[in-house]
Amino acid sequence: MNKIVVRMLAGIFVSVLLIGCSNFSTTAAVEKPIKIKMVIVSMFEIGKDSGDAPGEFQLWKEGLHLDEKLPLPHAHHDLYLNREKGILGMVTGMGTNNSSSAVMAVGLDPRLDLSKAYWLVAGIAGIDPEDGSIGSAAWAEYLVDGDLSHEIDAREMPKDWSVGYFPFMSKKPYDPNKPRNEGEFFALNKPLVKWAYSLTRDIKLQDSDALVKRRALYTGYPNAQKPPFVLIGDQLSAMTFWHGKLLNDWANHWVKYWSDGKGEFVTSAMEDTGSYQSVSYLSYDGKADKNRFMVLRTASNYTMQPPGVTAADNFLNVDHDNYAGLNAALESAYQVGVVVVNQIVDHWDKYENTIPAMN
Repeated sequence: MNKIVVRMLAGIFVSVLLIGCSNFSTTAAVEKPIKIKMVIVSMFEIGKDSGDAPGEFQLWKEGLHLDEKLPLPHAHHDLYLNREKGILGMVTGMGTNNSSSAVMAVGLDPRLDLSKAYWLVAGIAGIDPEDGSIGSAAWAEYLVDGDLSHEIDAREMPKDWSVGYFPFMSKKPYDPNKPRNEGEFFALNKPLVKWAYSLTRDIKLQDSDALVKRRALYTGYPNAQKPPFVLIGDQLSAMTFWHGKLLNDWANHWVKYWSDGKGEFVTSAMEDTGSYQSVSYLSYDGKADKNRFMVLRTASNYTMQPPGVTAADNFLNVDHDNYAGLNAALESAYQVGVVVVNQIVDHWDKYENTIPAMN
C-alpha cells in the first residue's frame, strides 16, 4: 500500500472519529440525568405490576402513574418513573441482600440524579401486639439489624443465659461491654420522621370484619385490639421470618440494647437496614442524602400468638389462605405514604433544599 493511500485512509479515520465524538458530546449534553424528587422503595410484587392481586408496588405504580419503564437488568426488577413529577418506583426483592444491592444499583445509575431525592420505604411487616394492630402504619425512627450476631443453640447455652443469640464480637447476650456498631443500628432523621407522622397521624385507616375478628383474639393487649392507626415505632430487620412470644421478647430486648433504650421494637421485616446502608454509602459522595430516608411499615400480621394458642399453631394455621391483614397493610402503606409523597413533590420549591422537620 503506497503512502498516498495510507494518508487518505488515515484522514477518513480521523474524520469519522471526530464526527463520532461530536455526536457523542451532543447526545451526552441532551441526555442529562433525570432529577428525581422521590424514590418509592417496595420489596415485592405478587404477580404483574398492575391489574391483578397487588403486592407492595402495584398501588404506587397505578396511583402515582409510574408509567415509564426504565430497564434495570442488573437488579431484581425494572424501574418505573413519572418523569413529570420526578417520582421513581423500585422493587428491591425480599431480604437485605436484594435490598442493599438494588438500592446501590439505582444509586449508581448514570441515568438518574438522586442527590436531593427523598426515599420512602413502604412495605408490610409484622407488628408487636404490645404496640399496634394489624392494618396499622408505623414510621420508624431507628432501624436495627437482627442478623449480624453470634448464636449458640438454646439447648447448649449456659444456664444463666436468657437466649443463645448475642451481639457480634461480644461474649454474652446483651453484653454491657457493647461492641462497635458494624451496621446493627441506624438512627434516621428524627425531625423528618416526626414531620411525616404529624402529616398522617389522624388518617383513618381501612378496617374490616376480618381485622375485627383477628384482633379480638389478643385479649390483654389493648393496642392490638384498636382499629388500625398511625404511630411512630422502630423496625427490626432480619432475614429469618420469626414468630412467637419468646422471639418477640428477644426483639424488644435487642432493639432496646442497640438503641441504648431510646428505641421501641414495633415492626418486624427484612430489608430496611440493607436499603439504608446503601443510601448512607451513596451519601458519601453526594449521590444520595441519607437524611432524606424514611421507613413506613404497615402491619399485615402480629409477631406473636394470641393467648391460648401455641406459636407454631398460630404461624402455620391462621389465615394463611386469606391473610387477614395483607390487603389492609398494602392499602395503609399507600394511604399514609402518598400524603407525604404529594406534600414533598407538590411543594418542591420548598423542600428541594430544605428538609422538612418537626422538633
